[in-house]
Amino acid sequence: MEISRVGVVGLGTMGAGIAQVCLQAGLEVVGREVSPELGERARGRIDHYLTRGVEKERLTQDEKDAALRRLELTTELGDLAWCQLVIEAAFEDVDVKRELFAGLDSIVPPPAILATNTSALSVTQIADGTATPERVVGLHFFNPAPVLPLVEVVRTAHTSDAVFDAAYAFAQRLGKEPVACNDTPGFIVNRILIPLLNDCVRVLDEARVSPDDVDRAMRFGANWPIGPCALIDLIGVDVHVHASEALHGALGEERMAPPQRLLEMQRQGHLGRKSGRGFYEYDT
Repeated sequence: MEISRVGVVGLGTMGAGIAQVCLQAGLEVVGREVSPELGERARGRIDHYLTRGVEKERLTQDEKDAALRRLELTTELGDLAWCQLVIEAAFEDVDVKRELFAGLDSIVPPPAILATNTSALSVTQIADGTATPERVVGLHFFNPAPVLPLVEVVRTAHTSDAVFDAAYAFAQRLGKEPVACNDTPGFIVNRILIPLLNDCVRVLDEARVSPDDVDRAMRFGANWPIGPCALIDLIGVDVHVHASEALHGALGEERMAPPQRLLEMQRQGHLGRKSGRGFYEYDT
């Protein structure tokens, strides 16, 4: 199936990043948000990062202008009806996503593909909200989507081979590095990374060391490109806590549970880069 028009539902940090990647690949994008104001905020974010790309000579001004012309904003799910692929990037709540997919299933006719960008929820549970679960697949982009190359392409027990192959090829077309995985808790990266990051946070209190020392230890001792505390700040403390809780609920392993320090940071609103303060302080 030729994919030339992509819908993105939810234009927060991840959704806007996914939309930007699709625009830069020459695709038409219909971005749906719940209000015009949130849609325009996302357009401004995409414009900002494309402008930075022009300044760094990664694309020309004409390419940037053409990309923005391919972006259509809407508050109506019905405007996604003629997309060949719809990627959902809404709030990480399985009931919210199931309701969205039920709506999309009735609006976007087959053989269009319905994809979720969930990082920790069951793609199968989300697909069960539709009458056509065979066309539902996971496309888990990583934050920031325009920068990080990995996309986990997640197959459920119902996903057809044709849909999975088309989703995998789509990620390649975007210039990404897709990996095939099955619908298991945390897929590949989060299954490995979340308990590891949680261990790093627990070391702060157990070994009485600073975030900077832990980060420099992992950067210079394990050759990590970014330290674990700085990485959690980049991901967002709230996002990490939510994924940890989902994995802990699914697997019951204590290492999956979010450390108390992260829960306290979330309660105080110290969410990392996006709030201006996490383990470190940032200019917002």
